[in-house]
Amino acid sequence: MNKKLTPEIFNERGGGTLPAYLGIEITEVAEGRIAARLPIQPHLLAPNGYLHAGSVVTLADTAAGYACMAHLPEGGQSFTTIELKSNHLGTAREGAIAAVATPAHLGRTTQVWDVTVTDEANGKTIALFRCTQMILYPK
Repeated sequence: MNKKLTPEIFNERGGGTLPAYLGIEITEVAEGRIAARLPIQPHLLAPNGYLHAGSVVTLADTAAGYACMAHLPEGGQSFTTIELKSNHLGTAREGAIAAVATPAHLGRTTQVWDVTVTDEANGKTIALFRCTQMILYPK
């Protein structure tokens, strides 16, 4: 794991991009784990008044992507997502949601990260997410 990549570094690097625009905050970077949160705001809701699935997926994908960056194998320069899947089990209308990414596979050519998204207030699972990333090396 790259111990130089802290929550502060990720939050700073994300400035001006979709995660920052939506309000995503990285709260923890540790060996085999990244945690993030997203305060629920009106612009994150679908027209039916519930949290938009895209908001949940963006939080989960951000956690998985930053986790991959923090756990790149030696020589790895970056990554690209090659597959993602989400199961939405609940929703929220206020407060914040939290995500925790943990590795299912940390290889030299691919990584697979599982992310659980929960309602911060009650711990209820909102979504289960899996993301596969291809590791990119310099040419």
